[in-house]
Amino acid sequence: MAGDRARTDAAHGDPPRTGVRSDARTDARMQRARAEDGIARPLAAGSDSEFRVDLERIRFSPSFSRLAEVTQVVSAGTTGGVVHNRLTHTIKVTAVARAIAVRLEESAGPGRLARLGGLHHVVAQAAACSHDLGHPPFGHLGEQVLDRVARERFGLADGFEGNAQTFRVLTELEVHGPGDDGLNLTTAVRASVLKYPWGRFHWPDPHPRTWSELPRGARPDRTGGSSKFNAYVPDLDEMIKVREAYPSVRPDQQTLDCAVMDLADDVAYSLHDLEDFHRSGVLQFSAVSGEFRSWAQQAEKLAMLSDRQVASAGTDPGIGLEALRRRLASRDDWIFDEEEFLDAVLRVGEEFVEGVLAIPYDGSMAADRSLSGFTSTWIDELVDSVRLVDDPPVRGSSVTLSPDAWHRVQVLKFIHQHFVLHRADLALMQRGQASVIRQVVEAFDEWLSDDLDATRAPRRLLDLIVAAGFGYARVAREHPDWLDGQTSAADIARMARGRGIVDFVAGLTDHQAEATASRLRGGSGLLWGGGSV
Repeated sequence: MAGDRARTDAAHGDPPRTGVRSDARTDARMQRARAEDGIARPLAAGSDSEFRVDLERIRFSPSFSRLAEVTQVVSAGTTGGVVHNRLTHTIKVTAVARAIAVRLEESAGPGRLARLGGLHHVVAQAAACSHDLGHPPFGHLGEQVLDRVARERFGLADGFEGNAQTFRVLTELEVHGPGDDGLNLTTAVRASVLKYPWGRFHWPDPHPRTWSELPRGARPDRTGGSSKFNAYVPDLDEMIKVREAYPSVRPDQQTLDCAVMDLADDVAYSLHDLEDFHRSGVLQFSAVSGEFRSWAQQAEKLAMLSDRQVASAGTDPGIGLEALRRRLASRDDWIFDEEEFLDAVLRVGEEFVEGVLAIPYDGSMAADRSLSGFTSTWIDELVDSVRLVDDPPVRGSSVTLSPDAWHRVQVLKFIHQHFVLHRADLALMQRGQASVIRQVVEAFDEWLSDDLDATRAPRRLLDLIVAAGFGYARVAREHPDWLDGQTSAADIARMARGRGIVDFVAGLTDHQAEATASRLRGGSGLLWGGGSV
């Protein structure tokens, strides 16, 4: 792969790429771009080949292959139907991202795109391929558990966050070749995964969680830090360097490539999870239809209820949609509209609930044709509704849907969240999965505390701890304020062990996490794992 890259670059008149993470050639290219047109975009003529190689580096990485065995919502085998995993989800997000990016490249002039930082459909695809690499076993549940144990057991203030883990995988944990940390990607591709370009507590200053108007994801969580962020303390310098290449992009905003990926993720997620749970028989027509009809018939009456009454009404028909309406009106007043919300409820109710869900899925070609027809039609409509915004509101984006399409996506996502994610049987399974992750983390920590046996711990785990130690030691020297006084050798060793264990566990598949927990408990099972530990 590296040899092919050198030949391709030479054909475009560029010297071969070096093995460092931010090589001199890339920096020189950025400087030339600024000098020639004043636009902060790390692109130059002929750079398309570089982005395509970045895309293939991501697709050929073990982290990408691993997504085939990582939960999207439920694991394969937990339902009779075929469900999406993180890999199939990623493939669909990539297809939607390419469609959106190509549409914008064709509809918006190059000057307008350049003023907004630039857009390239291959970079948008690379972002889409990367966006879930940091997801741990068992999806968002695993993310929550790792965040808690990282903070409470190891004193890692920035805990765990899937987007920050994705950036760490691409720039630090994946290995492209000898001497490389990370995949040695172009600045544009590294920037394209920064959905929330700030740390949990540190950088920029003032931190977005303290702003009078909060960007999406910056709202403080129970820790007092941002609920979403894109870099842990050891990786903040790398993120800052990447963002400096885009001085024309506001601190609260994503690059255009990233915004395309983020929107494509929303579009794909809003539709394919409905496919999964209709095919599996989980979405019951009577319950969903009752919710939609009740809200449409009683909208005025429900709007008169107090927030406390809505919260105490539980699962009464119509209450879920009313709670959604209030949440959107409160948090997204930059785009929310009462009439658009009503129209979205009526259209989703007519075309999905009454048009698709009303006919029980029986595995027939007719049933598949109905479902796939709905999905493809809606994806086409949503992609066609995408528009570019030159100066978006703080909670908005430079790449967004038209108001009517945005409301429809929110209502589609509601069906999945209200009728699937809140199910008690799903919660029961997730409690068990949470226990698996905690057991693995705690067992590895106890193992490493055993002076007589610590050296026999998995080699990759030990490597990750060493890498984390270098990162924290560097921060202690260069940015001690980021560590909030935790700069002693003992502090660094503790944080390095914690971050290394979390990195290791986050890189397991669902099956590997379960098998590792079983073996650490003394259970029988696969012994020779082909290098998995």
